Amino acid sequence: MTLAPADMLCFALHSTAHAVHAAYAPLLQPLGLTYPQYLVLSSLNVRDDQTVGQLGGELRLESNTLTPLLKRMESAGWLKRSRGAQDERQVRLSLTEDGRALAERAQGVPRAFAEKTGLPLSDLADLRDILAALRDKLKPAKA
Repeated sequence: MTLAPADMLCFALHSTAHAVHAAYAPLLQPLGLTYPQYLVLSSLNVRDDQTVGQLGGELRLESNTLTPLLKRMESAGWLKRSRGAQDERQVRLSLTEDGRALAERAQGVPRAFAEKTGLPLSDLADLRDILAALRDKLKPAKA
């Protein structure tokens, strides 16, 4: 059976991901953040002093994708990278004062995005949960 892209789940997900990134851009641009930087900042703001591996697991990004992003964020003064005290192979990440201040300034972003969707918060939570379940079925998180 041949389906038109508009009838394919994969296309709906792909095109929605692009729309989500486009919707976030004007919310993050005044803060000087890209979408991936925003995700890192949000994660570290919730749980500071993570390893690169822990962060990569949460964001489902490989270290070769994360490392250049983290270096740019460190150069901007938002986070610091340091070697683990017990295991020097581990790189630990923590927000700087500037990073925490930026995270504070970014706290309104989720609400602003939710308002852009025009959907009730309960629908957004349900959608998030359905998409996370689909993602986890297709590609479980690394243990």
